[in-house]
Amino acid sequence: MSSIIATPALFPHQHQDPRLSPSHPMSYNLPTSAGRKRKAEDEEPSADDRMSTSPSPSLHQRTLPAHRIAKRPRAGATGRPLSLPRLLETLDADSLRTVLQTICQRHPGLGSEIEQTAPRPSVASALAVLKQYELALQAAFPFGGNQTSDYAYNRVKPALVNLLEALADFTPHFLPPNESQTSHSLSFLDSATNIVHHLPDWSTFQHRLHKQNAYEEISKAWTLVVQEASKRAGGIHVQYGGWDQKLSKHNQQSGGKLQEAVNEMSNHLGWMGGQPSSQQHGGRGTDPISVRQELLSGTYGSNLPVHVGPW
Repeated sequence: MSSIIATPALFPHQHQDPRLSPSHPMSYNLPTSAGRKRKAEDEEPSADDRMSTSPSPSLHQRTLPAHRIAKRPRAGATGRPLSLPRLLETLDADSLRTVLQTICQRHPGLGSEIEQTAPRPSVASALAVLKQYELALQAAFPFGGNQTSDYAYNRVKPALVNLLEALADFTPHFLPPNESQTSHSLSFLDSATNIVHHLPDWSTFQHRLHKQNAYEEISKAWTLVVQEASKRAGGIHVQYGGWDQKLSKHNQQSGGKLQEAVNEMSNHLGWMGGQPSSQQHGGRGTDPISVRQELLSGTYGSNLPVHVGPW
C-alpha cells in the first residue's frame, strides 16, 4: 500500500521563474536615506508644489477694505410728514389761532397754561386787532345808498357785533387792577373812544343802542382809571398829561355821554389843587365852548394873573 504524501498547495506567487528571481531573498523595506528624503520633501514642498497646492483666491474669500465692508446700500427716496417745528413755520396767524382753539376745546386744561405762557398783549397789539375789526365793518357796507338804513344795518350787523365784542373784551384788560400802568390805560381808552365815535348813527332807534351802550361802558372805564390814577403818584399822569383836555373833547364829540368821567376828572383835579392843563401857568383854554361858558357865567379871565405896578 503506497502511502500518499500530501504536498502542500502552492500559491500563484510562489510559481516564479527561478531565472528571474534573485538568489537572495527579496526585502520590502525601503532604504533609510530614501525615507528621510521623502520625509524632507513632505516637510518642505518645492516651489512647484506650493504653486500647485495653494488655493486660488475666490471672490468671497478676498479681504475687502474696511470702508467697503461698513458701507450700506443707500435707501431709496420715501415720503414722511414734517416735524412739528417745520409745520408751525408754515401756519399763518389765523391757522395757528384755529389750531390752538381746537386743542383748547379738546383739552380744557391747556387753556390756563397758554394764558400763562403767552406774552402779555400790548396797547399797540390790541389796537391793531381792533383796527382789523373796524376795517371789516367798513368793508361790509353796501356800495352806495343810505349807509344808516335798516338794509345797511342788516348787511353789516355780523361785522358790527364782532367789533363791539372785541372792544368789550379788550377794554377790561387795560383797566386796573389788571393793568398797573395808568399811561397804558389812558392811551388805550383814548383810541378805543375814537372807535366808538366812528360807529354808525343808525336811523332806527333800536339799532342806535349799540353805540349808546358802548359809550356807557367806555365812560365807566374812564371813571375807573381816573379814580385809580389819583391814588398813584399823586395823579401826576392825569394832571400833567393833558388827559383832561382829551376827555373833554371826547365828551363833546359823544354829545355829553362821557359826562360822568369828566366830572370825576374835575373832582380829581380840584382835590389835587390843580386846574385844567389848558389854563395852567396863566394860560386860557382855546376851546370855543369853554370860552363861551366862561363868558356867560362871568368867570372869563378869572384865572389870569393880576399884574401890579407899571405895565
